[in-house]
Amino acid sequence: MSERGNLLVPVVQSAETPGLNPAQCGFKSHRGHIDVVHFLFICYPIGMSTRFSQTTNPILKRYEQPAKGDGFAYAEGQSAYVQAAGGSAGTQEQFDTITAGGGARLTFADVVVKSTILFVITVVMAFVGWALVPGLPAVLWIGLGGSLVFGLISAFKKAVSPTLVLLYATFAGLMLGSISWAYDQMALAQNYQGLVSQAIIGTLTAFGVMLFLYGTGIVKVNGKFMRIFMAAMISYFVIAMASLVGALFGVGGGWGFYGVGGLGLLLCAAGVLLASFALMLDFEAIKQGIAMGLPERESWRLSFGLLVTLVWLYLEILRFLSILAGRD
Repeated sequence: MSERGNLLVPVVQSAETPGLNPAQCGFKSHRGHIDVVHFLFICYPIGMSTRFSQTTNPILKRYEQPAKGDGFAYAEGQSAYVQAAGGSAGTQEQFDTITAGGGARLTFADVVVKSTILFVITVVMAFVGWALVPGLPAVLWIGLGGSLVFGLISAFKKAVSPTLVLLYATFAGLMLGSISWAYDQMALAQNYQGLVSQAIIGTLTAFGVMLFLYGTGIVKVNGKFMRIFMAAMISYFVIAMASLVGALFGVGGGWGFYGVGGLGLLLCAAGVLLASFALMLDFEAIKQGIAMGLPERESWRLSFGLLVTLVWLYLEILRFLSILAGRD
């Protein structure tokens, strides 16, 4: 195991080295402009080491493994097995058999299934929001308020709650559908067709490109990546807050700094890039979570994190295209 900055670089070991079981590879308001700042994943080869001496991910850090033994995640999973077995101790072989099937330990399949569930709920509720908001504008604020509340609770709650995550997806869908309809109406007023479909295609394309760059190792999520990304995020957040204040005073025609000539387009592009690269942090968290043998329920938290990033990315692209439409 080698370490770069604050992130660990796993070392490929022999087939006999403890690693992932093969089964684990089984699968941001003003004038109506709202900015919300904040599956194929990469599965470890079977021979990849699952030992991380430390991680900067706040979720994974809860399950950081000690220097000796199999670690908290493994012990917790074994305890769950024992309870399910009626309190009997159970053997190592029995526990390995259960976890190999995707029970107590987090697997690739767990994350894909939960992510799919959340994605479907979000899309369905987006259609509902789109249909309701013309006659019931309050739907936008209901969706925005609900997604913020349940999103923040889910993000800071120590024990992940599937119900809260599902509620986030529901309200986030309402918000996205409502905002998409509002942006589409603004674009149509400028004789700009297909704004929302372009934003959707842009989001899916960005997801695919980031997954490719991450999976092929062209871009590595290491200590240097984290330092640059966090510096960029802090800078972007400060500018976004200043832009929001400016927008309240009519700067950029209500868009804030984002509506000020070429500078606005550059800021929009920066937001899209940051949201895109944030996906890599989600990919890395999932990869490390599987490698560390986290409890299966953490798949809900990891899928929630991915959905939040995708929502942010979609809204950044939607705003960028809307500003472009207003310039035509």
